[in-house]
Amino acid sequence: MAFDKYLYYERSVQSPDVDAAFLDRVYREIRGQEAKVLGEDFCAAFALCCEWAKLNPEKISYGIDLDPEPLEYGRSHYLNKLTPEEQKRVHTLQTDVMNPELPRADIIAPLNFSFFGFKQRTELKRYFQAAYNRLNDQGLLIMDCFGGQACMEPNEHETEYDDFSYYWDQDTFDPLTNEAMFYIHYRPKGQKKIKNVFTYDWRLWSLPELRELLEEIGFKKVHYYWEGTDDEGEGDGNFNKIEKGEICDSWVAYIVGEK
Repeated sequence: MAFDKYLYYERSVQSPDVDAAFLDRVYREIRGQEAKVLGEDFCAAFALCCEWAKLNPEKISYGIDLDPEPLEYGRSHYLNKLTPEEQKRVHTLQTDVMNPELPRADIIAPLNFSFFGFKQRTELKRYFQAAYNRLNDQGLLIMDCFGGQACMEPNEHETEYDDFSYYWDQDTFDPLTNEAMFYIHYRPKGQKKIKNVFTYDWRLWSLPELRELLEEIGFKKVHYYWEGTDDEGEGDGNFNKIEKGEICDSWVAYIVGEK
């Protein structure tokens, strides 16, 4: 049986149903009304778009990505599981997220740290400006971010599942540029580790840097949603709005720009 890297990624990294509910909740909390149109930038197999359409019959999603392979995977593995009515409200666009002709949205969400691929401040500012221009008047730009002392040195973390292990491997970190190389490896049960299934060449942007960029572009307010911790001090997957962060070896948060 062929190794399905997108299936393993979905099982180990993604929770698109949880993400869709979170985006919906954040918009309601900040705007006091419902978001209808989602733009999922760097969407890959656009699982989030599909879950967004399932929330209610008025929600529309647009998945944008340059790579045709994950887009086709999403059509054959996620889109086809929706009802015909839901499928009509999910749109995929193989194009650059900078494209000025992209449809407007209530929420633009470049999740899974995808915007870390922009290493230069000018590049990231250009992307944020393009996103700002696409947002409706009450729109929100919602992004996830991670950091902490543990991200400033090589490390590898294994998560065991019933039939495979998932490895998040940080190979390098350059303190002069905040650039780092990351890899995802998998080891199916009873098999050898399959290395470098996914590779990420990123710059780790800090929350203050992101806030300053968003404010320069014209976002009126910037909000932070911080992940809570369980009894063992690990992230519990619950994110709530905060005014002050806390010292953590490793943290995950969302930053929200309010147009």
